[in-house]
Amino acid sequence: MSLNETPRGARLHIGLFGKRNSGKSSLVNALTNQNISVVSDVAGTTTDPVYKSMEIHGIGPVVFIDTAGFDDEGELGGKRIEQTRKALDKTDIGILIFSEPPTESDKEWVRLLKEHNTEFIPVINKIDVIENEKELKDEVFAVCRKEAVSVSAKTCEGIDRLRSELINSVPDDFSGSTVTGGLCSDGDLVLLVMPQDIQAPKGRLILPQVQTLRELLDKKCLVMCCTTDRLEQTLKALSKPPRLIITDSQVFAAVYEKKPEESKLTSFSTLFAKYKGDIDYYVDSTAAFERLNENSRILIAEACTHVPLSEDIGREKLPRMLRAKYGQGLRIDNVNGQNFPEDLTGYDLIIHCGACMFNRKYVMSRIERAKAQGVPMSNYGIVIAYLKGILDKIDY
Repeated sequence: MSLNETPRGARLHIGLFGKRNSGKSSLVNALTNQNISVVSDVAGTTTDPVYKSMEIHGIGPVVFIDTAGFDDEGELGGKRIEQTRKALDKTDIGILIFSEPPTESDKEWVRLLKEHNTEFIPVINKIDVIENEKELKDEVFAVCRKEAVSVSAKTCEGIDRLRSELINSVPDDFSGSTVTGGLCSDGDLVLLVMPQDIQAPKGRLILPQVQTLRELLDKKCLVMCCTTDRLEQTLKALSKPPRLIITDSQVFAAVYEKKPEESKLTSFSTLFAKYKGDIDYYVDSTAAFERLNENSRILIAEACTHVPLSEDIGREKLPRMLRAKYGQGLRIDNVNGQNFPEDLTGYDLIIHCGACMFNRKYVMSRIERAKAQGVPMSNYGIVIAYLKGILDKIDY
């Protein structure tokens, strides 16, 4: 992902769920003050989930997920419901919409939201036409154990209160988390080593580099950047060793050999492993390498859907490193984007990218799936550091 694209992974994801014709799309339009979702009286107008990036005052950048009705019917309807279920994996805050008394399908979605540990807000929509609002609120409370917010997507009544509820529902660990954590602070000198090889987009930086650089500037750090071949020259030009060196994982070993002893070392992928996922599980999962052999099977998952180029890390470099260690017969499968198997039990290890294109909720849903099925899962940066023998020498 390049600098001029929307960093969806950095945004709070708000999913709208409800029956067909409950007014999900209309509510998205009311919340954003834009006609971004197609609205119709015909049930089932929304098919695949619609993702829309916006700003909400008090929260900042968000992504609204407008989903298909979870009461859809038929074979095609079943596929739409499945896409709605998958959207739940990405949802940080859910809005569960009612315009009629709750049914068993509503109760099922309350259960799913709680099962996913997803904070949600019950909403009664269409109060401009509903005659039994109080009775409906009581019925919704009985199902959700939460007081519903009453709104009219048509007249915008109650929309301001709903925005306030969204602000109050932001997960505690969302706004406080940072990419670099406690590795550096105000006044620290930080060196970014960023090889501009064939994988780097021409004239642009990739998202992890951009996001990390911006955060360091916000922290008031002193930032220096160089490519790998200019590392020694850059270090000599500095008046003191950097407090922290952040590098591309692919050149971990080369940078480690040349770094000053007092400088901490990490990688962009390692930082994002902690920012987006479960760093402890990633590190613990490297124990799986002791059990691998030529007959083992590994899944390499990448969030990006770019066309792989020569020397792609996930499709060429990592497989080459792994086969050199465990044998050419090692079976390696690659998936990208939202393609991720439901059944992981056939794999001895999963290696995931830094997931800069995903939000943390979605990455954690994959980790939880791996944990539930007893499959170790790690990350590009952690794995490369392990294979190079410097995992215990890096910081995160």
